[in-house]
Amino acid sequence: MKTTVPGNVDAYIAGFPAAIAELLQQMRQTVREAAPEAEESIRYAMPAYTYNGSLVYFAGYKTHVGFYPTPSGIEAFREALSGYKGAKGSVQFPLDQPLPLDLVRRIVQFRVAENAAKPGRKK
Repeated sequence: MKTTVPGNVDAYIAGFPAAIAELLQQMRQTVREAAPEAEESIRYAMPAYTYNGSLVYFAGYKTHVGFYPTPSGIEAFREALSGYKGAKGSVQFPLDQPLPLDLVRRIVQFRVAENAAKPGRKK
């Protein structure tokens, strides 16, 4: 079975039921506000943001919103993320709880600063 990859983030979000789409739109707005210079695209069939390299990704699922700020983003906020299920480079925000948008904003800002500080990268 072939799955269709959406061409842009608007199409990606539109493919979800209204309640999940609203949460995905909140994630999108938060990432864009925290990283206004980041480029938005679809990578790995999910919304992706780049700024001097990969920044963060997010995705919608039946029971959660997945957030992928790379392993360094997870490690730097390990304590704040401890109440959520996650892995080395990801965290799952359950659909039955409000999204921790302030935490998402702080993680994105951390990742922007981290990427800007890489040798050979523009600031």
